[in-house]
Amino acid sequence: MRTARKLKTKPVKKHIAQNNIYEWREDKMDKRIIYLDHAATTATRPEVVEAMLPYFTENYGNPSTVYDLGAKNKTVVTESREIIAKALGTDAANIYFTAGGSESDNWALVATAEAYKNKGNHIITSKIEHHAILHTCEYLEKERGYEVTYVDVDENGIIKLDELKTAIRPTTILISVMFANNEIGTIQPIKEIGAIAREHGILFHTDAVQAFGQIPINVDELNIDMLSASGHKLNGPKGIGFLYIRKGVKIRSFVHGGAQERKRRAGTENVPGIVGLGKAVEIAVATMDDRTKKETELRNHLIDRILAEIPYTRLNGDKDRRLPNNANFSFQFIEGESLLIMLDMAGICGSSGSACTSGSLDPSHVLLAIGLPHEIAHGSLRLTLGEDNTMEEMDYVVDKVKGIVERLRAMSPLYEDFVKKNK
Repeated sequence: MRTARKLKTKPVKKHIAQNNIYEWREDKMDKRIIYLDHAATTATRPEVVEAMLPYFTENYGNPSTVYDLGAKNKTVVTESREIIAKALGTDAANIYFTAGGSESDNWALVATAEAYKNKGNHIITSKIEHHAILHTCEYLEKERGYEVTYVDVDENGIIKLDELKTAIRPTTILISVMFANNEIGTIQPIKEIGAIAREHGILFHTDAVQAFGQIPINVDELNIDMLSASGHKLNGPKGIGFLYIRKGVKIRSFVHGGAQERKRRAGTENVPGIVGLGKAVEIAVATMDDRTKKETELRNHLIDRILAEIPYTRLNGDKDRRLPNNANFSFQFIEGESLLIMLDMAGICGSSGSACTSGSLDPSHVLLAIGLPHEIAHGSLRLTLGEDNTMEEMDYVVDKVKGIVERLRAMSPLYEDFVKKNK
């Protein structure tokens, strides 16, 4: 990772310095920090930290023990399980704690493949999934001999339902489509996908890491058999997540060892993390309406100003069917890495795509899947908001982005040629 970062940032900084943009040098950095990368991770709320602390020091016992110091921790684990289950409209017995979204995704795919191998060896997913899904599918193809169909999406990132239906075979055992995309924020037609899967007797899993806590989810109403989520995306701690498994879905353990999580996930329970996740979910549900209303207002203001004031810019993802806090843009004639570095120097934290691919020099597979050419996909910017962001910050960010894009385009021979041709 260090090598990748050095290779991609050093030439950019050198390029900036050579063009005498002294106002962007590190010794001129704005001291304010505006965090707009909540899709990558969020700050753990103080209430969550407070709830967790006793389980590091005072109530540190192992829940699997019979003596009171440990056994009483079974109660708080159960309470957190019930909070999460209520948020999804299901029973607590269907919630299994994991180390995070990636483990939950891996568990859903690998364990389903193993448990239903006598029925078939075919899995369907989309081309814009998180790499926790795509790389697991690749593993199942190369190492286990399974067949995977990667369904296309339209220009807004919505899966093509007709193509999904056509992809179904007698040997199809699982459909896995993310609830909302982590890069462009597009929300998928989950209920319809689940209905298709149920009609054909196929299990349906959804990666809801970005959606859970942002929008209401009822697993029964949406025909969901398995669902992955992660604590640190909703102001909870890192290193904790869960997999919802509908009663009757007969998948096996992914982590082998002890009998924890009703013999489906071995390992001593992360009690502080579980308590923190439960508290974070409780707060997220209680504040969802007001929080998402505010985030949507700020997001729309950000989108409207950028599209109106910066030419040759496009919004990536569906304008309406998108997460309340997500705004993803592509700017022609610039390189996204330069934009990110200069924004960082202005105290603004954003990204060019998924946090898990920040070390890659390749353009986003999501942007390529929605039809963007490489040169435009390279000029992307993802800004994801949180409840503490303000309208004043949005205006500051737009002004900075506008100025940086103008400066970067001024350095671009392609932009210069374009302007000459279109005079």
